[in-house]
Amino acid sequence: MKYNPLNQPNNILKNIPENLSEELIDILAEGKNFRLERIVSKGHASPEGFWYDQDENEFVFLAKEKAKILFEANVKPVALSEGDYINIPAHKKHRVEWTDPETETIWLALFYW
Repeated sequence: MKYNPLNQPNNILKNIPENLSEELIDILAEGKNFRLERIVSKGHASPEGFWYDQDENEFVFLAKEKAKILFEANVKPVALSEGDYINIPAHKKHRVEWTDPETETIWLALFYW
């Protein structure tokens, strides 16, 4: 799904390929100070030892299923369920620790600066 400038309706829960060998990332909207992405995971996690260290803030909303995010300063990951959201400040090191390998986990990630 690509950014749709014609204001036609789409559905973040649809148009997902059956084979998700890699995470699916679609840019839904972007502007001067933000980017909104739909991310679909199915058993995907950050590579061992990898930490996101982003220049932008990230507001994450879990639209479907469950996931776990680990912050570098924490011992235990933060568990997210459908409807949960979390705001991650810029340069707060984190990683996706787990997503369900049996079904699609759907995130909305708003990057802003």
